[in-house]
Amino acid sequence: MAVSTLPSASSRPKNPIQRLLGLSWPWRVTLGYLTIMLLLPVAALIAKASTETPAEFWRIATSPVALATYNVTFVTALIAALINAVFGVLIAWVLVRYEFPFKRIIDAAIDLPFALPTSVAGLTIATVYSDNGWIGSLLAPLGIKVAFTRLGVGVAMIFISLPFVVRTLQPVLHEMEKEVEEAAWSLGASQFQTFYRVVLPPLLPAILTGLALGFSRAVGEYGSVVIVASNIPFKDLIASVLIIQRLEQYDYSGATVIGTVLLGISLLILLAINLLQAWGRQYEL
Repeated sequence: MAVSTLPSASSRPKNPIQRLLGLSWPWRVTLGYLTIMLLLPVAALIAKASTETPAEFWRIATSPVALATYNVTFVTALIAALINAVFGVLIAWVLVRYEFPFKRIIDAAIDLPFALPTSVAGLTIATVYSDNGWIGSLLAPLGIKVAFTRLGVGVAMIFISLPFVVRTLQPVLHEMEKEVEEAAWSLGASQFQTFYRVVLPPLLPAILTGLALGFSRAVGEYGSVVIVASNIPFKDLIASVLIIQRLEQYDYSGATVIGTVLLGISLLILLAINLLQAWGRQYEL
């Protein structure tokens, strides 16, 4: 396949349409696909939300219920992503560095949240963590209630976003040479110093990538959360469920306004994480 590049600056037509027609087919297909699948839906969402006056847009976007759902959605998703960033490193490390019985089965089970319908995931979590469930019955005497609380929302977000961290880290760990760690040990470094100064820096970009993917997945989750949460405003109602509630009330403008705010905050947080990724790439092998 021939290498496809944009025309050189000297031969590039000045008319935008001529420049577009002068692009190679891979460029045309890429631009067309991204326009249809990404840009147009986002533009339609913003266009619908912009039918409201600025004052009305601000009133809907900053209503007490909306602010409470932003708090539950983004803070819980960020905490879930951070927890997975820690335990995902540990799980990926064990799966790559150790040999043990049923390793392939456990490795394949990591992808279960990808394949499992989110409603089934929510039903499973609600059953296990309910007051009479396997885990919930152990936590209930301690005064810890998981199902139908914000803690249950966090558990659901952790469940559905775990594979993103593990699958992002595994290829990097496979590429890391164990001899580098052995050299650090031979020079007198402790296990903690070896991990902190030798192992962690090359892993940092992959950890941040997995964190960003997991956070994005958790923010957009609906199917499992709507089952495991009580969906009560100011308690555990997330923004996605609030949008559905607005649509059920035929409040299309209100739903699109909240969706637009959700989109904007997500983009800002992902931009910040991408800047962290760019900073972490200086430690890549």
